[in-house]
Amino acid sequence: MYETKIKELAISLGADLVGFCKLSTPPVLELPTHAYAVSIGVKLTDSILKTIENAPSFVYFQHYRTANTLLDQIAFRLAREIEKLGYGALPVAASQSLGKNNPYRGVLPHKTAAVLSGLGFVGKSGLFLSTEYGSKVRLATVLTDLPLESELPLMENGCGDCKICQQACPAGAIYGTPPTTDGARNFDAEKCSKYMKEHFQDIGRGSVCGVCIKVCPKNKLR
Repeated sequence: MYETKIKELAISLGADLVGFCKLSTPPVLELPTHAYAVSIGVKLTDSILKTIENAPSFVYFQHYRTANTLLDQIAFRLAREIEKLGYGALPVAASQSLGKNNPYRGVLPHKTAAVLSGLGFVGKSGLFLSTEYGSKVRLATVLTDLPLESELPLMENGCGDCKICQQACPAGAIYGTPPTTDGARNFDAEKCSKYMKEHFQDIGRGSVCGVCIKVCPKNKLR
């Protein structure tokens, strides 16, 4: 009943993808009833991605941060609306980290919620690949105790024999294998992060690479 209302609001605020799911385990220990998730996706601009060659561009760095800001605002607004309905809601930031002791993990992987919502699958790159936009999306999530039903079936991995992302990764951080079902990563997050910090700091603090996003054939860049 509430799915349509939430989706319409998210889209009106700038979301390109919206899905719903129930998580097998609530990710926040202090909120054991928040087992439902609203997955939100925002498409990255084709022209921005075309500026990426073997390294990120200045405009991509700014675009990435702007997309995160938009997602955070959408998630914040959705959480407020869900609370008005009488339910609890926790917006999870687009870019998240549990701090110095666990810098490569967040409250939950946004791509987990997106996959369970039927919006796409996780590729060999470790990136979430949406049905419509490929890897050129950023994600955020709202956790809630509002019962929400998935509207789409789960998708199978669609990478096939492709290993373009593995071959293009400047850090050599992509294994080129499908993700496992137990949640283990199929790429080296630490290796990826260290390479970016060593090679791309001239572009901006906390710079991001984007090469794997750019080369993915699922993107269908216009």
